[in-house]
Amino acid sequence: MFQPGPTIFSFQGLFGVRVEIAQSLILLAGLFLLLSGLSNFIWVGITVSMLLASIYLHELGHAWGCQVQGIPVRRIVLFGGGGFCEHARSGTRREQELIVAMGPIVNLALWALSSLGAWYIFSSGNMLLATFGGYLWLFSRINIALFVFNMLPVQPLDGGKLLQLTLLRFASQNTAMRVAGVIGLVFAVLWWPALFYLWYTSGWLLLFAPSIKTHLDMAKGQQRF
Repeated sequence: MFQPGPTIFSFQGLFGVRVEIAQSLILLAGLFLLLSGLSNFIWVGITVSMLLASIYLHELGHAWGCQVQGIPVRRIVLFGGGGFCEHARSGTRREQELIVAMGPIVNLALWALSSLGAWYIFSSGNMLLATFGGYLWLFSRINIALFVFNMLPVQPLDGGKLLQLTLLRFASQNTAMRVAGVIGLVFAVLWWPALFYLWYTSGWLLLFAPSIKTHLDMAKGQQRF
């Protein structure tokens, strides 16, 4: 739902990939901190920082998938709606499979490592490290949530792209697009009642919804990704 908007500042990140911070990200982070109130300011600030770090590492996974296959990466953009990795050319189907898959794989690896670290701290009984263990556990929850979220079979999430790429192994481009469109359309329609249920039961508001029109066009054979 958030568009990137103008770039506020940029820096040279890992692997030599330029990272751009968009205006919408600053606005969203400021909104979260403002709504949290002074009593939860520090906790929300740490949580938002963990979320941004996880999104950045997710996009860095895509960048690594490009670079190991000789595809130049122009930039990584972090904005209010998440992030994206922009590369200089389109890859082949096989190249795209690795590029797309590496984002969720990074989140899955971060979940596993941080979960093991938190378990080790809690099992050691070291009270001095208990707070750090709690934050590690939170970091693991954020990353498994990002993994599950990104693997949903809708465009433009990685799950939707991987679904279409997998279908291309067995079907023509048009058939793969239509089937991915039908599956994505079902999820896109069910997304809205799921959003309201999530907000009603947990208070969490997810600022993203897949386009019903996009998936309907795909199902009709009129939209390509």
